[in-house]
Amino acid sequence: MVGRAPIAVALDAPDLETAARWAGLVTPHVSALKIGLELYLRYGPSVVASVRGASEAEIFLDLKLHDIPATVAGAARAVARLRPALLTVHAGAGAAAIRAAAEAIPATRIVAVTVLTSLGEADLARLGMAGPVSSAVRRLAAVAIEAGARGLVCSPQEVEAVRAEVGDGIVLITPGVRPAGTDANDQARVATPEEALRSGADLLVIGRPITAAADPGAAAAAIAASLRRAEAVDSRQ
Repeated sequence: MVGRAPIAVALDAPDLETAARWAGLVTPHVSALKIGLELYLRYGPSVVASVRGASEAEIFLDLKLHDIPATVAGAARAVARLRPALLTVHAGAGAAAIRAAAEAIPATRIVAVTVLTSLGEADLARLGMAGPVSSAVRRLAAVAIEAGARGLVCSPQEVEAVRAEVGDGIVLITPGVRPAGTDANDQARVATPEEALRSGADLLVIGRPITAAADPGAAAAAIAASLRRAEAVDSRQ
């Protein structure tokens, strides 16, 4: 989507009509629409057609599949007809599950979720995962890419280290992106959109700073404009 900002708007809407309205307002400015587990479970596959509309926006199906390989493969095949550009699988499901998803839906980029941005060091310790968070993210990233994932989800705070770990050609997607001055909500590891892009992110997941605004379209346009300005400044330095 040439000319649109590298933003995936998280359509965490209370109903299908709201999700479709948000999608219509933001698609002139952003490159993808993210459909999460709650919206998908509430309305099923029809939600994709509703939010895609006539825009042919890229669909980021964020289902975070986490099961045995056969089940993950079956779930991936089940959504193939929806033509998602991106589909998430938890890296913690293991290499075999990631490989099964990649083989089941080859036209879609399988994106492995490393460590959720709502988790911090103390959470990992309670879960029995060796930290620090950045090390856990890098370990999961390496396993996922070797298994066939072509994208990774990590927080803005780890994206630079992950890029160094996996190299170019892998799409790095960063949730936990908040414009300066906005509430972090339930995210523990956050950064501004400009910081995330400078660190090496390819796609920024932004939800409430856009969808909770009085005019989501204007909010998306404003963030897109700020990214273009930051890019112009960086190019002159």
